[in-house]
Amino acid sequence: MTLVSDGVTITWLGQSGFHLSANGVTVVVDAFLSPWEGRLYDPPITPDQLGNVDVVLCTHEHIDHLDLPTVRALAQRLPSAVVVLPAPVVPMALEAGIPERQVLGAQPGTDPLPGLPVPVYAVPARHGVEVADAYTFGTELSDGQVRYLGYVVELGGARVYHAGDTITWPEHAELLRNLGVHVALLPINGRDPVRERQNLVGNLDHREAALLAAEAGVDTLIPMHWDTFEHNQGFPDHLISVVTRLSLPLHVLVPRRLQPFRYLPPTGEPFSAAAV
Repeated sequence: MTLVSDGVTITWLGQSGFHLSANGVTVVVDAFLSPWEGRLYDPPITPDQLGNVDVVLCTHEHIDHLDLPTVRALAQRLPSAVVVLPAPVVPMALEAGIPERQVLGAQPGTDPLPGLPVPVYAVPARHGVEVADAYTFGTELSDGQVRYLGYVVELGGARVYHAGDTITWPEHAELLRNLGVHVALLPINGRDPVRERQNLVGNLDHREAALLAAEAGVDTLIPMHWDTFEHNQGFPDHLISVVTRLSLPLHVLVPRRLQPFRYLPPTGEPFSAAAV
């Protein structure tokens, strides 16, 4: 498939939610648009206001990534939309009333997922349903299948990696480099014993995210999973400080909710240390 290399429009929906569009195709990832106790702000948009959506990607089963009321609303309004989620989580979607014909169970692989209008590659993530089973790929809970995913989406000539919830592992950066990732959407809320005692499974912190992106040869790093819950925030300013202090070859873009920006794939210009 040949795609026009005119860039991708990226819009942050808060937390880990993103709206990606190019060449008439729209992909939504981890849209958490339902009211929920403890949110620091109301959902910034409704599912209906997302307009036409071709692919709905969900990385794992936690509510801020698999928001079933939002996914169900999109599937009902858009019968041609495909809902992609990890294969072990498919029963949750079906039980929530999402039509089976619209659901695609995914597992990591070197080929794009079938039946989608743009190339989407499933990438494993290291996370956990509970702290007791973290930090793994979830295979021990799922008959050997990977339970937590990220995705690399190719739109407008750019490859965008949405990590879902994850920490890193030895082959992580090499996998992203081999997939030619331009933009990495990475969590930065980290993890610590205090939150883990509250059964909050953590993620990359700002330093780990910066080092992973640099090792993977990513052009632009966008932090996510830092703004929605008081007890589980991250610090994008710390991310910028790390990239600047270590002179990492990265652009950093800290997005604002519902403010779209256009990303154009690099054309060989030198990196700046950090840009916001």
